[in-house]
Amino acid sequence: MKAIVYEKYGPPDVLQFKEVKKPNPKADEVLVKVQAASVNPGDWHALRGTPFLQRLETGLLKPKDKILGADVAGMVEAVGSNVKGFQPGDEVYGDLYWCGFGAFAEYVTIPEKSVAQKPANLTFEQAAAVPQAAFTALHAIRDAGQVKTGQKVLINGASGGVGTFAVQIAKAYGAEVTGVCSTRNLDLVRSIGSDQVIDYTQEDFTQNGQQYDVIIDMVANYSLSVLKRSLKPNGICVVVGFSSLLHMIKVNIQGPRISKSGSQTLGMLNPKEDESDLAVLKELLESGNVVPVIDRQYSLSEVPEAIRYLEEGHARAKVVIIV
Repeated sequence: MKAIVYEKYGPPDVLQFKEVKKPNPKADEVLVKVQAASVNPGDWHALRGTPFLQRLETGLLKPKDKILGADVAGMVEAVGSNVKGFQPGDEVYGDLYWCGFGAFAEYVTIPEKSVAQKPANLTFEQAAAVPQAAFTALHAIRDAGQVKTGQKVLINGASGGVGTFAVQIAKAYGAEVTGVCSTRNLDLVRSIGSDQVIDYTQEDFTQNGQQYDVIIDMVANYSLSVLKRSLKPNGICVVVGFSSLLHMIKVNIQGPRISKSGSQTLGMLNPKEDESDLAVLKELLESGNVVPVIDRQYSLSEVPEAIRYLEEGHARAKVVIIV
């Protein structure tokens, strides 16, 4: 089969489009013929081996897993002997982040627990845009943010991959949503349901006197002490993105300290794999409450260009790979 492979850490230039051995499913795995995948920040962090500490898991000097790609959508080609929930021909989507990546290829094996039936109303390209970003948004809104009907929620970075899902999921949970984005993305963020939109090039939301029940920060361009001012007395701030390893360390140290000193809760999102989440997302997608937004599509051989585009930081919503 053809795949995008990397043998060493580095920029997208180290990626190779080459023939590799087609995998065989283990007893608890399904073999999926990949129709589409999508690119996430985790892909270029893994590609570059940054932050350095993550190499303790991915490989100190060179990557242990040679094929990137966490989001996948495709058709089941074969199933392992212990697999009960799927059969060849099933249309599925899944998240490979917890099981070694591998979606940037024509075939990939996936543990049964990490895959679900594809939402019937989505194309493969749309389904591939969902898992990582929507999973992160769901955990930020439902679990860490504990968003409830009628609450005021601000999404900083509302036009990004996670942000576009966060806006829609917050609306599905009954919140009044304010999205923060650049001028060129104002219409996009309005179109996915944001009640108010703030253009960060014209207005600083931390200086306008407004306070929110929940702030979901994808951008990591403010300190916790600044974000704290925009929270209501019992508010929750969930930091999803990080601008550097130092920023991540600061949030993890300062968050618990600030939270203990008052009634507000601030901290970094730390999601864990939950096999039921794909089913929850499937319901939201099939109901029409959440619709994937795709910025650009690339072919499998163009994965280096796709990662390069995402690294530039100006992608709107999701970047999809058609396999």
